[in-house]
Amino acid sequence: MAKQIVVIGLGRFGISLATTLSRLGHDVLAIDKNREIVQSAAAQVTHAVTAEATHEAALRELGIGNFDIAVVAIGSDVQSSVLVTILLKRLGTPYVIARANNDLHGEILKKIGADKVVFPEAEMGERIGHEAILRNIDDYMPIVPGYGIAKVSVTPDLVGKTLFDLGTGTMGDYGIAVPLIQRGDEVLVTPAPDETIASGDVIIISGGDDKIGEFIAKVSETSK
Repeated sequence: MAKQIVVIGLGRFGISLATTLSRLGHDVLAIDKNREIVQSAAAQVTHAVTAEATHEAALRELGIGNFDIAVVAIGSDVQSSVLVTILLKRLGTPYVIARANNDLHGEILKKIGADKVVFPEAEMGERIGHEAILRNIDDYMPIVPGYGIAKVSVTPDLVGKTLFDLGTGTMGDYGIAVPLIQRGDEVLVTPAPDETIASGDVIIISGGDDKIGEFIAKVSETSK
């Protein structure tokens, strides 16, 4: 079900989030005080408005309290981030997600009413760090410390092998789960151990970081 979402602050994080939400079919209002940034974002979201979000009257005029979700994506200006979060809750926004630059900033945002606090720089740093170490993966997402999900494109030498051959599953050599295989437009959910790898497949694997590393190393050797 499409939701009404407002994104305040159109830096790299804000505009990426706003365009992604819009592409997913949600009604997105993007707000920034920089007119040029707003104009460049206008074609990518449902609505884009130039406004000073630290002014309660401006937010009230936009009907911010009627939105399902508000995201405070303001970057380095901690004071504005805090003030906007306070105003959003005062105006009745039911769910506020706020971006924090550090732990102290995050604690403040939680204390003033933010429903969820995100740390995009820290999360991206962790993600890139894993991708640098776990080579030959297309993407990585940490779930909890030491455990994550990785996306692996199939190399020609893996075509024709089964998931069991690759040592996946609870009985396999690596304790790696394969929750999904993307095969063109088709998605195979929890594929069986005897599922044969096809050319062009993308495998989604999950497990401990050390086990993912061992699995990737084996796959890389097989592909040489």
